[in-house]
Amino acid sequence: MGLSAKLELRQGQQLVMTPQLQQAIRLLQLSNMELTAFVEAELERNPLLEREENEAAPSESASDDDAGTETDADDDWLDLQRSNGEAEHSLDAEPDTVYPDTSPSDLITDQSSWASVRDGPRYGDGEDSYNVESFVSDEVTLKDHLSKQLHLLFEIPAELMVGLHLLDLVDDAGYLQADLGELADKLGAAPAFIENVLAQAQTCEPAGVFARSLSECLALQLKERDRYDPVIAAFLDNLDRLAAHDLAGLKRAIGVDAEEISEMISEIRALDPKPGLRFGHTHVQPMVPDVIVRAAKDGSWLIELNNDTLPRVLVNRTYYTRVAKTAQKPDDKDYLLDCLQTANWLVKSLDQRARTILRVSEEIVRQQDGFFTHGVQHLRPLNLKTVADAISMHESTISRVTSNKYMATPRGVFELKYFFTSAIASAADGDLHSSESVRHRIKALIDGETAAAVLSDDKIVERLRDEGVDIARRTVAKYREAMRIPSSVQRRREKRLAEQMGSLRTT
Repeated sequence: MGLSAKLELRQGQQLVMTPQLQQAIRLLQLSNMELTAFVEAELERNPLLEREENEAAPSESASDDDAGTETDADDDWLDLQRSNGEAEHSLDAEPDTVYPDTSPSDLITDQSSWASVRDGPRYGDGEDSYNVESFVSDEVTLKDHLSKQLHLLFEIPAELMVGLHLLDLVDDAGYLQADLGELADKLGAAPAFIENVLAQAQTCEPAGVFARSLSECLALQLKERDRYDPVIAAFLDNLDRLAAHDLAGLKRAIGVDAEEISEMISEIRALDPKPGLRFGHTHVQPMVPDVIVRAAKDGSWLIELNNDTLPRVLVNRTYYTRVAKTAQKPDDKDYLLDCLQTANWLVKSLDQRARTILRVSEEIVRQQDGFFTHGVQHLRPLNLKTVADAISMHESTISRVTSNKYMATPRGVFELKYFFTSAIASAADGDLHSSESVRHRIKALIDGETAAAVLSDDKIVERLRDEGVDIARRTVAKYREAMRIPSSVQRRREKRLAEQMGSLRTT
């Protein structure tokens, strides 16, 4: 077969990624803090852009919500014991998204949550553009160290959300400053669920973190060394006597001789009463939600953008007109025209970003109405395609919108992507069940066990099928192992051991 050259004419369509379109896509996936930094850089670079006069400085909160057309966180451990005692008393968006028309057992964190902010390397045309300090390794903070462990420890989003919420309440010394009962009420989660997440978080290194008191901190470290027994437990329950140097009363309370008391004191003094202080500290600033959801009087939900996250900028056309009249050189005219086009596109992109976030948030709330009203048990299976089809957008757009965007609700603050969960079939012909709600139910069944009635995986399957959940035994085992829950044999052994230790302590 011979080869020959020929000329063909073909007609086709192609999406061209212009710099403006690339900028719009980039803005869509930026977090509110990254967006603020980007807008500030544009304000410095573009003379035709200006911040709205009634808008506060970047460190202050904004006041309006029209984002489109306007400027838009020890000297002695005995002293710590005393202080603790006092405290207890006291757009790859598709073209259609460029111009929009228009519990887990519960929670991740509330508005008290925090996030560390670091500046990345900056590159420019010359050597002076490098930020040399950004190449110096940062000192690891306690929260950075624990956050990495929590992401490895919890595979279920619900537990990770609660774990990160607890982490936000940990002080620099490593102590958890929270009342779990109040926290459970606020999050709408079972107290046993919160306690279980905390118990798992307390296995993190360094030993002793997430403790609620000095005695618990020391107990965690002793357990790590396999030195925790009923006698040591009684000793820790009477630390106030040691702090008051009441050794006679301490011996009577524990029932041991002076030699054993001396050995236990030496062992306790070798522990670290403030395990978190070995880590560094960085400047932190509050995490501000992008969307606010409130309950309306008629039982519906009010969804609105948070004004504080909307940079507000204006295009100064008066200045452009005045300067354009005096521009003589072609390069000057081209520069002014480029600044005008860039400013107009930025204002339009900010408006598109705000509208898209609001539309996606409204659909998430509509899809997950049961979760917002009743809690994690009513969390529905949801994927990106469902939301994308409902609001006529592309899945990639939904993915970008739900990353690094947060929603403040009466149940706390959630990242938007945590509302998307897989589905499990119903035992009957009913609705599908969210995998997260099924995991939550498995955890609740196990938390309600007693030593005399420990549920096997088969029994859990039967209970779930009675409740309308069609699930296989291997799936139950998979979920149980993912939650780091031991087998029924191990749980039965642990519960019996706990009962024996409890009886020893009371005798």
